[in-house]
Amino acid sequence: MTAADPVLVEIVAGTLAAIEMEVETAIGRTSRSPMIRDAHDFRAGIHDRQLRKLTGRSYSALVQPVVRDYPIAEMNVGDVFFHNDVYLSEGGIGHLPDLCVTVPVFAEGEVVAFIQAFGHHDDIGGAVPGSMPSAATSMFEEGLMVPPIKLWDRGVPNESALKIMTRNSRMPDSLAADLDAECSACLAGARRLGELFERYGVAAVEACFDAILANSTEVYRTEILSQIPDGTYVWEDYAEHDGVDEPMLHRQRITLTMDSSAEVPLVIDFTGTGPQAKGPINHCGDYSDGNFLKKWLAPILRNLAATPERMAELDVNEGVVPLIEMRFPEKGTLLTPVFPAPTNARTFVILRLLGVLAGVLAKATGGRMPADQETIRYTGVYGTDVDGEPYLMREVLGGGSGGRYYADGEDTIHVVPDSRNLPTEFTEGRFPLRIEALGLAMDSGGPGRYRGGCGYEKHIRVLRDAHFMSIADRSILACWGVKGGKAGRPFQITVDPGGPDEHEVDALADAEPLKAGTVVRVRTTGGGGWGDPLDRPVEEVLQDIAWLKVSVEGARRDYGVVVDDDGDADLTATDALREEMRAARTGEEPFFDRGPGYATLSGGAAFNEFDVL
Repeated sequence: MTAADPVLVEIVAGTLAAIEMEVETAIGRTSRSPMIRDAHDFRAGIHDRQLRKLTGRSYSALVQPVVRDYPIAEMNVGDVFFHNDVYLSEGGIGHLPDLCVTVPVFAEGEVVAFIQAFGHHDDIGGAVPGSMPSAATSMFEEGLMVPPIKLWDRGVPNESALKIMTRNSRMPDSLAADLDAECSACLAGARRLGELFERYGVAAVEACFDAILANSTEVYRTEILSQIPDGTYVWEDYAEHDGVDEPMLHRQRITLTMDSSAEVPLVIDFTGTGPQAKGPINHCGDYSDGNFLKKWLAPILRNLAATPERMAELDVNEGVVPLIEMRFPEKGTLLTPVFPAPTNARTFVILRLLGVLAGVLAKATGGRMPADQETIRYTGVYGTDVDGEPYLMREVLGGGSGGRYYADGEDTIHVVPDSRNLPTEFTEGRFPLRIEALGLAMDSGGPGRYRGGCGYEKHIRVLRDAHFMSIADRSILACWGVKGGKAGRPFQITVDPGGPDEHEVDALADAEPLKAGTVVRVRTTGGGGWGDPLDRPVEEVLQDIAWLKVSVEGARRDYGVVVDDDGDADLTATDALREEMRAARTGEEPFFDRGPGYATLSGGAAFNEFDVL
């Protein structure tokens, strides 16, 4: 095996990052749909010929399903492969609107790497606009399923396949443009990566790939996993509804075992996860030995880095995979569904797993992990515009992240890097809608010594009769707090707030009717708090009030801070109130605070056996 030149390793690593960014920039500038072009709900990845993910700024899909169906030896320059079939994606695709294109990279006449892009597209058919029916009981209701196919052959697009896909979409023009943008960007990225091989030679570059991944493995083993005490720890959390059955606890459990002396030191066992749901919250996680899920969950481990600055330096690439063993329950659970179980709202499960891992690590490390967060949900309005043409305005709004042992949570973040809400000017210019308010949702962040981040509050007025849609969780179960921190405020949708027809809309809704002139208020989740809120310095609470993150009432209720008519803290009254609030506590504060919603779904029990250290 060729030894890697350390200088060349840095050059190769920087080039890979630059190519990945170049591919994503090209997609963002040349695509057409709001979800891809404006919301940026897509990402690129670079894999070597051993199918290992080399880049780590963002997660990506897998190459495994492509090479399973199309042997590498039979690939050609200019080929583009496409798939979105959840059950045939080896775990890399979560729901049908996520379309994936893969381009092989050639050097010295053979495949040496792959450029890949996948993102969430506006519509791929199915029962409702947006291809995410909240009450689906089968994949066949969710849209067009495409197993790996050759979409371009030696640089020539497969027009027949494109016709089939666009014919099944309610937004055929934007779908065609998005696919063209993604294919072209990946082809350009393949040419750029091919230049790297031409310049330095295949053996030298591949040696650098090995070095990059080996370094990642070593860093995570020595710097990150070493922070987890040897032992076995258990915790679980829940999705609250599946769109079909009445709200209930859909369990996701992790038993984490750390053995620093083992070659594979970290075992994540999902045994105890609840049964496959009737509705679309299932996630196919058990394919390819959980390869996708390992890289999806691994960013949580970065919170164990020595400093926040060091955490920001760590990417997640294939180097983490050899350090983690995943054990899945039998077929027929939320993580091991059986085809054709629906999956379009699988974010309820796969995002909750991030929190379950954070929770079990918090137990293992005495709280050195962030509180919970829920930073993705899909909302939208659809109808016809003034010209009688159908439209779909859908965006993926973020929420607040959890408070940390050293800092407050971040406001309105999104799990997808570089994604964003739709600009007001774009929304009002393209759709018959008016955005009347957009800001932080006051008091949404969980109280704590370090407060949870705030969610959005957005007011949308429809100018023509339309329908509202939502695919969201955490409307009953809040984002939990850690080590005395309190839960954040749940997700909430209100029609005609403050008006005669005010009413709440379920977080899973396909077609809530809206008359012209109606306002919809969307409030996204706040992150959980970290640490005792009565320990938060008074000046920080006053700053929260000034920044409209906490109300005067909330300061008194949650933090024991009394504010006078001039906006200053009454320190004497504050000390007295905080002492009174501490005295009113009965027993030791729980390590986790789930908020009041949990008890309504679990028969009144405030906590279960997994909530204690």
